[in-house]
Amino acid sequence: MSSIKSLEELQKIREEVQQGMDLRKSEDEKHIKIMVGMATCGIAAGARDTFNTLLEEIDKRKMKNVYLVQVGCMGYCHDEPIVQVNAPGASPVLYGHINQEKAIEIIGKHIEKGELLQDLIISKSFDRV
Repeated sequence: MSSIKSLEELQKIREEVQQGMDLRKSEDEKHIKIMVGMATCGIAAGARDTFNTLLEEIDKRKMKNVYLVQVGCMGYCHDEPIVQVNAPGASPVLYGHINQEKAIEIIGKHIEKGELLQDLIISKSFDRV
């Protein structure tokens, strides 16, 4: 690992990192982000099957504007498996007790049609994670 030898070198590294962060931020504003809580409580409740089903559906439907992310504990262990949907320009929506069948429903209704699945929502009044 090389060391930083000048202030100019440090500033150049900072600019490169900032550009990468700006690019990531602009991509987040264009894409739908689906997060699945995969802490031990989530996995024990079936979050791995939920995650894999979401991944298969995204691939099967060739959704280019959706990406799936595995995250840790989301703080609603009693409602696992948990799925959070962050859509551009909309408040995040947190769904609970999401099995494989409900995961397909989230993709078909919420992601493709923009319809919220009201009976599965835990919360939609929090800040993005």
